[in-house]
Amino acid sequence: MRISYNWLKNFIDIDKTPEELSLILTDIGLEVESLEVEQSIPGGLNGLVVGEVITCEQHPNADKLKVTTVNVGGPELLHIVCGAPNVRVGLKVIVAQVGTTCHPTNGEPFKITKSKIRGEVSEGMLCGEDEIGLGSSHAGIVELDSDAAVGSLVKSYYQMEDDYCYEIGLTPNRADAASHLGVARDLAAYFRSSLKAVDLSAYQDQSGTGTSVVVESLEDAPRYSGVNIKNIKVGESPEWLRNKLKAIGVRSINNIVDVTNYILHDLGQPLHAFDQDKIAGNKVIVRKAKEGESFKTLDGVERKLSSEDLVIADAEKPMCIAGVFGGEYSGVTESSTSIFLESAYFNPVSVRKTSKRHALKTDSSFRFERGTNPDITVEALKKAAILIAEVAGGEVSSSIVDLYPTAIQPFEFPVSYLNIQRVIGKDIPAATIRDIIVSLGIEIKNETEAGFDVLVPPYKVDVTREIDIVEEVLRIYGYNNIELKTQIKASLNTSEKPDKEVVLNQIADLLVANGYREILANSLTKDDYLENSETAVKLLNPLSSDLDVMRQNLLFSALVAIGYNQKRKSADLKVFEYGRSYNLVDGSYVEKQLFSIAIAGKKELEQWNASDKSVSFYDIKAAVDDIIKRLRVEGIRVEDYEGTYFDYGLSYRKGEKVLVSFGAVSKANLKKADVDGPVFFAQFDWDLLIKVIKKNKITYKEVSKFPSVRRDLALLLDDSVTFEQLRLIATKTERKLLKEVQIFDVYKGEKLASGKKSYALSFVLQDEEKTLTDKQIDAIIQKLIINFEKEVGASVR
Repeated sequence: MRISYNWLKNFIDIDKTPEELSLILTDIGLEVESLEVEQSIPGGLNGLVVGEVITCEQHPNADKLKVTTVNVGGPELLHIVCGAPNVRVGLKVIVAQVGTTCHPTNGEPFKITKSKIRGEVSEGMLCGEDEIGLGSSHAGIVELDSDAAVGSLVKSYYQMEDDYCYEIGLTPNRADAASHLGVARDLAAYFRSSLKAVDLSAYQDQSGTGTSVVVESLEDAPRYSGVNIKNIKVGESPEWLRNKLKAIGVRSINNIVDVTNYILHDLGQPLHAFDQDKIAGNKVIVRKAKEGESFKTLDGVERKLSSEDLVIADAEKPMCIAGVFGGEYSGVTESSTSIFLESAYFNPVSVRKTSKRHALKTDSSFRFERGTNPDITVEALKKAAILIAEVAGGEVSSSIVDLYPTAIQPFEFPVSYLNIQRVIGKDIPAATIRDIIVSLGIEIKNETEAGFDVLVPPYKVDVTREIDIVEEVLRIYGYNNIELKTQIKASLNTSEKPDKEVVLNQIADLLVANGYREILANSLTKDDYLENSETAVKLLNPLSSDLDVMRQNLLFSALVAIGYNQKRKSADLKVFEYGRSYNLVDGSYVEKQLFSIAIAGKKELEQWNASDKSVSFYDIKAAVDDIIKRLRVEGIRVEDYEGTYFDYGLSYRKGEKVLVSFGAVSKANLKKADVDGPVFFAQFDWDLLIKVIKKNKITYKEVSKFPSVRRDLALLLDDSVTFEQLRLIATKTERKLLKEVQIFDVYKGEKLASGKKSYALSFVLQDEEKTLTDKQIDAIIQKLIINFEKEVGASVR
C-alpha cells in the first residue's frame, strides 16, 4: 500500500521530516518497506531559475542564433547563445545554469556545461518546454509572466512540491489503515493531536428524487447509499488530481473514475459510478445473481455468475459485481452526462468469496473483503460530489439515498488497567492509557479505578477483545519505550524426558552427517495430494487452489521439493523433514507430528572413482535402520507395506501401531507431483517414536572377554518366506547365546525349482561367561535347522 506524505497533510499537521515519519510509522505497526521521492515532472525542475533577457543581438557567425545577456539575480549577467525564435529583450525566461541537469520530455537527462557555440561563449541555456519535461512543445523558449521574480526558483513559480511515498506492508488485520485517513488516524494518536475535519461545506443538499434503490439482500449489503449527479463532462483530470494518483501508483483514466479512486485512497471508501442513462428502468436492485447468469466485466471478459454472488442490477440485468468489479455496459464513458454514484458497505465474507470465485482482485475488493467503515458511506458520497463538481462540472440532482435499516453496532467489552499493564510489562499511567484509546477513536464509558468498558467503532475490525486493546495501547505507546530488565526472575522446572528437541537434533545430526539436507514445507497443499478426502481439513477461505487443504502426510512435501530441484538440474537428493499432518476424525481435528526421509537420483556424486549407481530401496532401509538403532528401539515387527504411498515397501510396527513405513513411491504419486522416479520415502510416527523411547533404560555392562563364533547356513525356501520370518524363528529358538542374524546371499535361478529361492544366513553366537564348545554350537545350529524345517518348510542345501 502506497501512502503520500503530502496527502497525509490533508488530515494532520506534520512537523516531522519524511524520514522521521517513516520510523514513526514502523514503530506504530505500519511497517514502511520503502520511501521514495515522487516528482510530477522528472527532475522536479531542480536547479532551474527565473531570468530576464537584458540584451539580445544577432550571432555574428550564425543567422538563426542570438547572443543574449541574462540577469538571474547574480552579481554578473550570463552570456547565453539561444536559437529560439521568440527570444527578445525584457522577456522573463527559464534559465539552466552551468552544472544544472535537465530532464527532457523525451530522451536521457543531460548536464549544462560552459561552451562555445560558433565562436561565442554560452554560460547556460534558455529552456523550452520539451527540454525540461514541462511539455512537448519545441516551438520556442518558455515565456514566464512579467511579474516573475528574477533569480527565484522555477519550481516555486510553478508551485511544485516534491512528494514522498511510503510503501507500507499492511497486515491483513489492519483494514482500518488502508487509506490516508486511516494512517493519519494512527499518527494523530501517536502525536496526541486531532485530525482535521473533512470539509463538506461546499455540498448542497437536493430534494429531488433520482434513481430508485431496492436492497433485496440486506445480509450482504447492510448499508447502501447513492446519489445522482448531472451535467458532467467526462474528460482528462486536472493536473493536481493526476499527480496525486500518480504519486501512489494509480493510473489516471478520466475525471469521474479518478475521483472515485481518489476517495478510495483518501477515506478508504470504495465508490462506483454508473452511467445513469444506461440504468434500465432508472432502478438499482441489490440482489443475488441467478445461477449461471452471464455478465461481462469492465475487462471485457464474459463471466458466469453464481447464485452466491451479490450483484448491483437494474430492472433488466446485472451492472456490477458488488464490491469487486464493474460491468462493461454500465460504465462511465466520454459520452456520459449523468451518473448514479454508489457508496456502500458490503459483507466482507460475501465479497471475499466472490473475489476468489472469479479470481478478481481489485482495490475495492481488497478493502471490502477486510471490512470498510459502514459509518462513512454518506460522507464519502458528499466529498466525491464536491470533487466531481470541481473537475467535471457535475451538479447533484437528487437527495442522497441511504438504506441502512439495521445499524452495525460497535464492539463493546470490558478492559482492565491491571491486565494492560501486566501483558505489556510496564506500569503505564491510567491517564496515558485512556488518552491513547480515545485518540484512536474508541469511546470509553463506565470507568472505574480498575478499568472501563470500550465502544470500538466497527471499522476497527481487529479490535474485538481486551487483548486487542492491549495491542493498540502498546503499539501507540511504543515498543521501544518498554525497558528491558537487567535481571529476569524465573523458576526452573524439569523438562519432559526424553526431550523431543534433543532427540530431533540427534537424528538430524545423524542424517546431516550422512549427506542429508533438511527441508521445511508449507502445511497447506492442494487436494490432489490428499490421501483420504473424507478426513481432509479443508480451508474455508483458501489463498489459491494449490493451497486449499491441510496436508495429511509429508510425502508430497518431499516430492514437490524433489520435483522443484529436478527441474533445476539438481536431481541427486537426500532430504528429511520434521512436520505435522492434519486430519478430521469423527468430527475432531487430529494433529500428528511426523518425520520423513526421501532419497532420489544417484547414490554418490559423479566422479571418476565412484560407481554410477542409483539409490535403491536398501538405501532408505539403511537410513531407517540407523535411526531405529540410534534410538535403541527394540521389539520391532516387520510387515509388508499396505497402502497407497508405495509400489512396494515395509512397515515397522511396535505393538499394533505402525512406527515407520518406507518404500518406493508409487508411479501414480510420482505422476501427481510431476517427479521423475524412482523416489524412496520413509515416514515415522514421531509422537509414537518418542513414546516408545521413553521406556528405554540405559544399562552398562562389561565387554565380554570371550570370543564370538559365526556359523553359516544355506537354506532352500519357498518364495513367500521372508528373512524377517527366519530371524524371528532364530531369536525364538536361541534367546541367550544368539547375538546376530544376517543374510549375505540370495539366489534364484535355473538350478532351483520354480517358486524356490536360496538364502545364505550367518549366525553369531557368544556366551559372555565362558568360551563356547563345538558341542554347544552344533546343538544350537541343529535346533535352528529343525525349527526352520518345521515352521517354514526349509531344507539345508
